[in-house]
Amino acid sequence: MDREIIINKSRFITWLRPVSHREDAMAVVEEARTRYPDASHHCYAYLLGNPASAQAAMNDDGEPSGTAGKPIFNVIQHKGLSDVLVVVIRYFGGVKLGAGGLVRAYAAAAESVLAEVERIEHVPQLEARLEMDFALEQRLRHWVDQHHGKVLDVDYGQRVTLKLSAPLEYLHDLEALCAAEQIVLILI
Repeated sequence: MDREIIINKSRFITWLRPVSHREDAMAVVEEARTRYPDASHHCYAYLLGNPASAQAAMNDDGEPSGTAGKPIFNVIQHKGLSDVLVVVIRYFGGVKLGAGGLVRAYAAAAESVLAEVERIEHVPQLEARLEMDFALEQRLRHWVDQHHGKVLDVDYGQRVTLKLSAPLEYLHDLEALCAAEQIVLILI
């Protein structure tokens, strides 16, 4: 998602990209520098992983310290998002904005894309391979349906081998079922 705003004759082009690794984020920043080589600044912030223990970075790219990357980062944090990069490309318009003006401008640029982002909640998943007698297959399939899981693969040999994914929060329930029914559980 991209947005553009003009503030006191300066042009701010804002990119929002989903990223899951630092290398992905840096590749997008490099793409912005390549696409807009004559821009005055290419400022950015990203937040990766669980917001409570996330990996984060921000960069002012020549703007006064704390006036670009930090305001972008603050908007990302305020929205409660992660696995996201915001790059703001600035073309200087000839009017100095001052430190407070820069903070407000970069925050507004970040807000312009983050206000419209579609949120996708990431639910940690477990993957497991289970081996069981044929008579237990339907019971296990029922468990998968009841716990928002998916059957990924089934192999029929002397026994049934079923590969599944399910929300990690249900691991204890799956272990209890397997212990009660003598199903072999192998976490992948």
